[in-house]
Amino acid sequence: MSKIHNLSIDLETFSSVSLKDCGVYKYAESQDAEILLFGYSADGTPVTVIDVAQGEQIPEDILAALSDDAVTKWAYNASFERIFLSIWLQRNYPEYFSSYSIPEDTVRKYLDPASWRCTMTWAAYMGLPLSLEQVGAVLKLSEQKMSEGKNLIRFFSVPRTPTKNNPATRNYPADAPDRWETFKEYNKRDVEVEMQIQQKLSRFPVPDFVWDEYHLSEEINDRGILIDQTIVENAIAIDNHVRSDLMEKMKELTNLDNPNSNQQLQGWLRGKGIVSDSLDKKAIKELLPTVPADIQEVLQLKQQISRSSVKKYQKMMDTICEDGRARGMFQFYGANRTGRWAGRHIQLQNLPQNHLKDLAEARQIVRNGDYEMLSMLYEDIPDTLSQLIRTAFIPKTGYQFYVSDFSAIEARVLAHISGEKWRSEVFRRGEDIYCASAQAMFHVPVEKHGQNYHLRQRGKVAELALGYGGAVGALKAMGALENGMEESELQPLVNMWRESNPNIVALWWDVDNAAKECIRTGSTTQTHGIRFTYQSGIMFITLPSGRRLAYVKPRLGENQFGGESITYMGIDTQKKWSRIESYGPKIVENITQAISRDILAYAMRTLSHCFICGHVHDELIIECRPEVSLDVVCEQMGRTPPWIPGLDLRGDGYRCGFYRKDD
Repeated sequence: MSKIHNLSIDLETFSSVSLKDCGVYKYAESQDAEILLFGYSADGTPVTVIDVAQGEQIPEDILAALSDDAVTKWAYNASFERIFLSIWLQRNYPEYFSSYSIPEDTVRKYLDPASWRCTMTWAAYMGLPLSLEQVGAVLKLSEQKMSEGKNLIRFFSVPRTPTKNNPATRNYPADAPDRWETFKEYNKRDVEVEMQIQQKLSRFPVPDFVWDEYHLSEEINDRGILIDQTIVENAIAIDNHVRSDLMEKMKELTNLDNPNSNQQLQGWLRGKGIVSDSLDKKAIKELLPTVPADIQEVLQLKQQISRSSVKKYQKMMDTICEDGRARGMFQFYGANRTGRWAGRHIQLQNLPQNHLKDLAEARQIVRNGDYEMLSMLYEDIPDTLSQLIRTAFIPKTGYQFYVSDFSAIEARVLAHISGEKWRSEVFRRGEDIYCASAQAMFHVPVEKHGQNYHLRQRGKVAELALGYGGAVGALKAMGALENGMEESELQPLVNMWRESNPNIVALWWDVDNAAKECIRTGSTTQTHGIRFTYQSGIMFITLPSGRRLAYVKPRLGENQFGGESITYMGIDTQKKWSRIESYGPKIVENITQAISRDILAYAMRTLSHCFICGHVHDELIIECRPEVSLDVVCEQMGRTPPWIPGLDLRGDGYRCGFYRKDD
């Protein structure tokens, strides 16, 4: 039998655990989890479907290939196949399972991702949609994903609700033989489509270093992060108690059956002479100063109930694996415009901030389940629970969290690539960029807690709103008016920021011109170390790291103001494949975020000898033994990649016994 080099795989599976709610790690751990169909092609041979559910055996050479590092395994969303097969092999064919890393690591239950490749990642790298069906349609493949798939999966792969006439909890092949045969065709087709995508994209290979990043990302997902289940369970119980108390208070004050109903509460307010089209967070905030004290109390209770959400805590319980760790929280290349990671399940990327001075004490009270003490010490319990969400993540016994992050990474990158030297000097000296920006705009000294300190807020708003072509609208969106600025101040503020950052403004339009020239002529253009090339209907932007951003089917058109605009095909805000408009400053934003992402990936590779168990924006969460030097970790975090010489980076960090933001 000849040696297998490449194996394309697609699985159809069953588990009583919800894949959508709990993720593949917990899904695969379910005791009733099983493979129904195993579709594969070895080295491009016609696809074979093994009917595992009806007793067919997967050939031994295929089983051996699954843990053979010399065999490259391909799948669409390969994480699913790799994780499911890891658990399934251990249960059914342990002799064919081999793990990776060292015994102290928590990845040992899973197959080494190093020999796996993900076609979905390849599609994302090319700026294409993330769904197999959409990719097939966009690439106009001769074989398309079968539309019957969703119904077949619901029928065979998901538990059914028993009825009086049919008490069965799931459907088997014998229950619908014709549908089962269609299911096998569906499985076969998915492998064929996946292989066609590989063939179509073969002219545009993903660089090896990006695959290395993918493997490291999978390793971090495999490692997971430990959850303190006691605090999670108690937080959920306390939240239920709080909601009940708040609802009773609102009922007493309003005499409504369900005062949390916006419709009922709006009717009650109208009876008091107050009309409001909305009762969202912003609307209530605007109403509060304008209404009498009794109505204020009701609206404040409404605010607390709205904030009283334990979705994050509940998602933790949904995701927790048998060993108490949550896994699979990061999707590699989840944002295909920049290549940044996307959060999954618990969504570490948008956890509430924590500002409690006595965070550890509050955490312990919740951990003890002491609702009375919590009520006595904290006026706003929903807010307290929200601030404690981060603290549910804990290191394993004998370890600490070392949290290391970059200081103002995007602002540093933007200053560096634009050549705005005064900003780079501010960062090099470790000064406050908001004070420095205000000083540059208003030409007076600005100190954070000293002279002209009131101008720092204007500097901050300008910095956050104006770096990528934003103007008055961006300032308003950033809360300029709420921060005490007058409408008449906004345009002058835009002008002052741009005048003090001429090189950044020049970067916007240099990139705009380079991109337009590339699209217009099909020639290669370059500016500020960024290269634009046109190939086979795609504009590629090559970053300093060597990674490329792809803009599919770019065109020059006319924008709403009558000027020339850039458009390309991509996933819009409705998650549909459509034409999207862009221009220089927006492309600069993508480039800056993409370079910042590459710097984080470089830091991850530098620190890959550590147990990285999470990352949030520009921050790494690492499980370390206490004897490890924090200074060394931060030094390694802050190393400048060789492909962007001269960029001044700084890695800051702190230790903690539970995850939190630094004091």
